[in-house]
Amino acid sequence: MVDKEKVKGKTEQLKGKVEQTVGKATGSEETQARGKVDEAKGRVREKVADLKDEVKATLEEPKS
Repeated sequence: MVDKEKVKGKTEQLKGKVEQTVGKATGSEETQARGKVDEAKGRVREKVADLKDEVKATLEEPKS
């Protein structure tokens, strides 16, 4: 299931990759660094969404 948090995470990762590319093209280490941070934040957001899904699925499992 694709939820809003996963989409936000992917979007943030893409934004970070674009910032890194722009930083490399312009020689701006600051822009590259911001891009790396944004990309990492996006990966974390996506992983948190995955964990929420796993917890929800576990709680919904029928108990024997």
